[in-house]
Amino acid sequence: MAPSRRDLQLTPLSGDTAAEIGAMEEVRLLDSYDDDDNDDSLSKIEEGSGGSGLRKIQVGITGMTCAACSNSVEGALMSVNGVFKASVALLQNRADVLFDPNLVKEEDIKEAIEDAGFEAEILAEPVTSGTKTQATLVGQFTIGGMTCAACVNSVEGILRDLPGVKRAVVALATSLGEVEYDPNVISKDDIVTAIEDAGFEGSLVQSNQQDKLLLRVDGVLNELDAQVLEGILTRLNGVRQFRLDRITGELEVVFDPEVVSSRSLVDGIEGEGYGKFKLRVMSPYERLTSKDTGEASNMFRRFISSLSLSIPLFFIQVICPHIALFDTVLVWRCGPFMVGDWLKWALVSVIQFVIGKRFYVAAWRALRNGSTNMDVLVALGTSASYFYSVGALLYGAVTGFWSPTYFDASAMLITFVLLGKYLESLAKGKTSDAMKKLVQLTPATAILIEGKGSLSLNFSLTTSIIQPFFEAQFFRFVGEREIDALLIHPGDSLKVLPGGKIPADGVVVWGSSYVNESMVTGESVPVSKEVDSPVIGGTINMHGVLHIKATKVGSDAVLSQIISLVETAQMSKAPIQKFADYVASIFVPVVITLALFTLVGWSIGGAVGAYPDEWLPQNGTHFVFSLMFSISVVVIACPCALGLATPTAVMVATGVGATNGVLIKGGDALEKAHKVKYVIFDKTGTLTQGKATVTTAKVFSEMDRGEFLTLVASAEASSEHPLAKAIVEYARHFHFFDESAEEGDTSNKVSQNAGWLLDTSDFSALPGKGIQCLVNNKLILVGNRKLMSENSITIPDHVEKFVEELEESAKTGVIVAYSGQLVGVMGVADPLKREAAVVVEGLLRMGVRPIMVTGDNWRTARAVAKEVGIEDVRAEVMPAGKAEVIRSLQKDGSTVAMVGDGINDSPALAAADVGMAIGAGTDVAIEAADYVLMRNNLEDVITAIDLSRKTLTRIRLNYVFAMAYNVVSIPIAAGVFFPVLRVQLPPWAAGACMALSSVSVVCSSLLLRRYKKPRLTTILEITKE
Repeated sequence: MAPSRRDLQLTPLSGDTAAEIGAMEEVRLLDSYDDDDNDDSLSKIEEGSGGSGLRKIQVGITGMTCAACSNSVEGALMSVNGVFKASVALLQNRADVLFDPNLVKEEDIKEAIEDAGFEAEILAEPVTSGTKTQATLVGQFTIGGMTCAACVNSVEGILRDLPGVKRAVVALATSLGEVEYDPNVISKDDIVTAIEDAGFEGSLVQSNQQDKLLLRVDGVLNELDAQVLEGILTRLNGVRQFRLDRITGELEVVFDPEVVSSRSLVDGIEGEGYGKFKLRVMSPYERLTSKDTGEASNMFRRFISSLSLSIPLFFIQVICPHIALFDTVLVWRCGPFMVGDWLKWALVSVIQFVIGKRFYVAAWRALRNGSTNMDVLVALGTSASYFYSVGALLYGAVTGFWSPTYFDASAMLITFVLLGKYLESLAKGKTSDAMKKLVQLTPATAILIEGKGSLSLNFSLTTSIIQPFFEAQFFRFVGEREIDALLIHPGDSLKVLPGGKIPADGVVVWGSSYVNESMVTGESVPVSKEVDSPVIGGTINMHGVLHIKATKVGSDAVLSQIISLVETAQMSKAPIQKFADYVASIFVPVVITLALFTLVGWSIGGAVGAYPDEWLPQNGTHFVFSLMFSISVVVIACPCALGLATPTAVMVATGVGATNGVLIKGGDALEKAHKVKYVIFDKTGTLTQGKATVTTAKVFSEMDRGEFLTLVASAEASSEHPLAKAIVEYARHFHFFDESAEEGDTSNKVSQNAGWLLDTSDFSALPGKGIQCLVNNKLILVGNRKLMSENSITIPDHVEKFVEELEESAKTGVIVAYSGQLVGVMGVADPLKREAAVVVEGLLRMGVRPIMVTGDNWRTARAVAKEVGIEDVRAEVMPAGKAEVIRSLQKDGSTVAMVGDGINDSPALAAADVGMAIGAGTDVAIEAADYVLMRNNLEDVITAIDLSRKTLTRIRLNYVFAMAYNVVSIPIAAGVFFPVLRVQLPPWAAGACMALSSVSVVCSSLLLRRYKKPRLTTILEITKE
């Protein structure tokens, strides 16, 4: 079976690896996705082996310098008979070739490339792992150069049209794209090439393959050290491929997890090197962080360079004419022009074509792909200003009529745009702060306890004096050492010191302490941890020393799944984004059209005398006057603000939700929750604590109490229902088998004390009714009235009255019949959560109508509903019927939310517009829910709805600002108000406004970081004294 994305680990321990190991891709923490069906369309491909099927090889190519070169190579390869597919990656200098070995040989492919004028080398063929090929892979790619929603639409459209690509999502705020593709049809290099051909920069960040390790190596100081390291890797068993970057010190290793584990691999390298080399596992998120920082640094360098040249230009234009000495030098004629003109021309040319080269390159790529973006506007506006100024100089040199030049407009425009881009990159980096904090929760290292035997002993009754005796008897202690936290394996014994972070999900095997889990679950009160207590990686050990046994590592860990959910949500698009996408698709053409109308309108107006010549600049013409208005229109319009309005807000909101224990699975869920009209609550475990206890046990036959409890417990022992566990626990206490029993694993206790239970057979759980089985070859029924009625069991009036009394007091009456006769009734109570009533009232005040849907009987349901303040109750509803209730409420177009425990309520959670799984704890992999509420607290339902409302309000404000900015600024730039105000917006000022508009939208989204969970006292308008 192909591994699901949720099964991926940074340090893989199983043999389920992807066949395309040659791609040197990293591991990604992905959203949940299961695909057990392999694509057989290209199953005959055999990589690295002969045979009658198709075969895929990689060819290294030297001499390619541009896209034309790669196209030439592709054409040469496709012309070879027997080659079915060829893709050439320019930046990687590599080609992937799919061919029929019966028709063409490797040498023929090599010769075809060499005949095209390039050098070729057949690369070592990747070795298959012997496992089934994954049907699809998911890769995360960085996409540089996107500036607005139009860019996103362009890239998404190109990626989705690629053969083998099943899904493609691009996020502007993070400059990331997530592509699900079939590795047998298309490689990650093909995808990178497609991104680059679309006019953007592309590179793979990580994928869901498991057998690769990215290491940072310290100790490689020279060529000899590199050769020693490569020799060690060559000798290590299980190492398939490796690549060492001697400049950055990064080492990528492809290995066989069946032969060598990741930790053994690192230990082997360090051991063979006799301590010379120190290795550290690099997280994929480190590369993303460094890339974000690098982008901001690069933009800052460009801005400083442009500013350093613009300042002298400003002095030449504004200051120097008022200083006699400088003015004399500047007006001195040198050839056809004055010195000042030469200096301005030289300075601006560097700014325009060296520093501003990125705008021309990006604009050309966009136009080549039939799309437009902000770079087109910047390139058009600055070019118009620059080339007009050059033309004015040349015209003056020829005719002697010197028109004013506007070199300063071009230079200042580029400078302000770069400043805006730098500030925007800083602001966008802030939107992912919550994600960075989550990543940083995991400690860098862990203390591994090494020894022989097992530490999984119950030391709960031991003391520090007798502990060494137990360790000596059952666990031979060898030592402890510090290891990289990313190299922890399931089953490892780890030591956690007071104040230290727990390095992995696991179970306490020795010691006791309090653990602060607020950073993961949002629960502020430290949680007591003793032997057998579960712990979550990334949480903080407060007091005592703990020994834990790791159970979940890598992407199986709770923190990794939280990061995965947040990351997936940030990659998704909210439906409201469609508006921005549409506007962005037509924005630039509309703006250019308006600029042309502006140019023509003012020019015609001047020609016919519609405005006086006094309005013209000194030595200016009507054309120059009109051109400045037109350039201002081009550069002041900003499609970027529209494109950033939604994704930045969604990114901040999902991060804020995660820090408050509310995990949102996507922009769609975030948007829907703000218009929720109905919230449906399950009763057991949602409104109630889910800790049922037996309050009454009454026998209505000649059977004694002990015999009755033994009979019922024997029948319920095979059931997993909370009521069944409560009955078994009650019976055990009655028989004094476990006086000191505490809350824990009931099933384990049953197995430990099974001697007092009777043998059962033919057990059957009947949803919504109860259970039945055979005890001593006689049928026993435990359940509700419906179960009794179906089996023709008569309920006497006095028993019915007793059951009704239980139900009216919000208890569940469990009726027991044995051998065709009713023998007794048990009353089971499940206390309400203390916040339930207040949360219900809070929802009512927020305009949301709460409804309770339960499988329990009507009397109990009404009693519970009355206690919490819910008026609308649906009782005796089977599990499948809950979904029908939701659909009935949705018929009028209402948005319905379902709150359940995520286990028995999956159909209802899936049917609801917004599914909320509450109290998930460590089980965050709940597929049906849109929201995962980490804490078992109903207040988070209000938090989820309130956060959605605040986020949608912020998005709308962003849109209003972005639209209002363009609606107001474009007429001002076009000179609509010039006849009245006599104020002309110069192009450089228009460029500054355009740059700052994007920054302001991002900063507006960042205000969501100040979000605070609503207090129930505020919602209920309770004033504290």
